Amino acid sequence: MAQTTGAVHQSPAAAKQRLADNFRRRGIITAVMSGVTYGNYTAFMTLAMSVGIWVGWYGEDSGLTPFAVAFMLSALGAALTDTFSALWALLIAAWKGKLGDFGRSFKTKPGAILACAALIGGPFASTSYVVGLQQAGSIVVPISALCPAIGAILARILFKQPLTPRMALGILICLGASALIGMTSMNGTEAHPHMLTGLFFGFAAALGWGIEGCVGGYASSMIDPEVSIAIREVTNGFSNLVIMVPILALIGGADGFQIISQALCDFESIKFFIIGGFACYWGFMLWYKGNAMCGAALGMACNGMFSFWGPFFCWIWIGLVFGIDGWDMPFIAWIAALLMIIGIFTIATNPLAYFARKKGN
Repeated sequence: MAQTTGAVHQSPAAAKQRLADNFRRRGIITAVMSGVTYGNYTAFMTLAMSVGIWVGWYGEDSGLTPFAVAFMLSALGAALTDTFSALWALLIAAWKGKLGDFGRSFKTKPGAILACAALIGGPFASTSYVVGLQQAGSIVVPISALCPAIGAILARILFKQPLTPRMALGILICLGASALIGMTSMNGTEAHPHMLTGLFFGFAAALGWGIEGCVGGYASSMIDPEVSIAIREVTNGFSNLVIMVPILALIGGADGFQIISQALCDFESIKFFIIGGFACYWGFMLWYKGNAMCGAALGMACNGMFSFWGPFFCWIWIGLVFGIDGWDMPFIAWIAALLMIIGIFTIATNPLAYFARKKGN
């Protein structure tokens, strides 16, 4: 009789644990998919900045100062992608009847936190990321993937989220895989004379996204993900396009609003910015949602696979589909991807506990 009573008491607890495990598992899948979509965002934004009017702007006879080329154009590329991402976010929110929630949530404390996090992850981190890409090439992708380690540490300090030795080992494996991809990108460094500048801005992007992923993921757990990403992208798009680009243009001696209008009228590149904006919307929406479901440390580690997906989709879209040279994927990058899977598996589950259950059965 006592055993029957114990089984009855254990059943709700076991059911609750199964629900928690399933919810966490869905969060992991969501976070991994955010890295996939983020890789596409990187590819289409880079492609857009390689065609049309952008070819002339990056040419020797563009008439733009080196500062304007390095910083203003990078901010413009990030701004256009974020602006179209914001339009996609508003359209999807309106289609699902959540546009009213967007306006109301903006006035709440979690909405204000999201907007502040977006300012760190948008004008600061996104622009730094694009500056790094333009100055140092694809090595910046894995460098910026250091953000999971930063986010995990901040989540442990600010929100007391668990960071066990096993999870720390998994994060280190993922970072090691990112470094492996980065080292393959060092081939031909003579093509990037501003490598150190690019690396610096890659680290800056990692810092900004680490802060945003930690704080924004926490705030988005209290707001619908589709509403929270609308707040994020509208804040980003407006602050980048209306504030950041004109300021950098003024410093660089260029007419920012004229350059923005020329970019918007260049159909050859703008169509890729529209596609990149759609991928950007899904990348950050799934990132926020994944972080809210399984915690910032685990969510950002899974999302960190974009250090592989970025070069991978650049190879697919820019190299194979559009035939632009210089985007091949070396064999070692595939090995690094396998290491990342091992790292994420180590973070997500305890392999010893898994084998113990198999032995018990």
